[in-house]
Amino acid sequence: MAGIVFSEASNVNDSIYGKSQAPIRMFLEKRGEQFEAQSVIKSIFRQDKSTHWAEKYTSMTAMDGFQAVGENGAYPTDGFQEGYSKTLEAIEWKDSFRISQKMIEDSQLMDMRRRPAAFLTAYYRGREKLGAAVLGAATQGQTSTTYMGGKIDLTGADGVALFATNHPSKVKGGTQSNKYVDAFDRDALGKLETVMQNTRGDNGEILDVAPDTIIIPNLYQLKEAVFAAIGSDKVPESANNAWNYQVGRWNVIVWNYLNQFIGSGKAPWILMDSRYNQEYGSLIWLDRVALTIKSSIDENTDANVWRGRARYTAGVHDWRGFAAGGITGGSSL
Repeated sequence: MAGIVFSEASNVNDSIYGKSQAPIRMFLEKRGEQFEAQSVIKSIFRQDKSTHWAEKYTSMTAMDGFQAVGENGAYPTDGFQEGYSKTLEAIEWKDSFRISQKMIEDSQLMDMRRRPAAFLTAYYRGREKLGAAVLGAATQGQTSTTYMGGKIDLTGADGVALFATNHPSKVKGGTQSNKYVDAFDRDALGKLETVMQNTRGDNGEILDVAPDTIIIPNLYQLKEAVFAAIGSDKVPESANNAWNYQVGRWNVIVWNYLNQFIGSGKAPWILMDSRYNQEYGSLIWLDRVALTIKSSIDENTDANVWRGRARYTAGVHDWRGFAAGGITGGSSL
């Protein structure tokens, strides 16, 4: 994401608030850098910058391939076509905080620092929670969700939810599933990985999907099961301590923000091919306008008002970069 953009109204520096402008701005910039470095969004979503009111995402089907033509045979004409497409439009988000003239006069430095800290924390927490709301609602089979007044479409380019048992093919081939009911264990992990590796494209061809990341909410038993399955090079419960081929092959993201969006008593686990996600865009994070902060004087109250505005959204394009287990109503591995 781009850095914070600041703009000041006229006469702010010449007012009683002049000396507070630079320190608050520096504090906001520093806090912003810290939050961006710690964000999970960049690991789960493909982040794109938009220069239009909306962006269209699409794909192309594979070509059929070379054919045997015999000696001096003519070149056959191959072709491909556009796959399903999805359009994302950025949502406008706003917030503000105030510093009163009395705070400046009484040198209430603690409140002057708390307010911009809380303001920026709310902004970055809101981004993280929006991402978690998208992924969490998807594990519940929802086709849309609302977060802080912003409605997010959770259907992919194929018109169905991110996690579904009936993903259609654009050209040829049957429906496919990336939604499974199985709870996490080592066998389920191996089975779901294999399902993803056998994923087919819109023309019926096997793709190069290779999941490398496990995403889970912050649940004790689920964390214990995941790290037990991938953390040892042997299978402890086997008589001869057979080799555990899952060891050292996975990145694990434990996302505590997911907990409040997965539903009570649920323990979904998600596999992601991070390379496929970045190259083809499975989950998209679209930044249209970076956080822009304006400092001005409220003529009615004489307060120094800091206003923040940004435009961004999240959405689903190509489901093939993700698959999930532990979901009610899913297929069985």
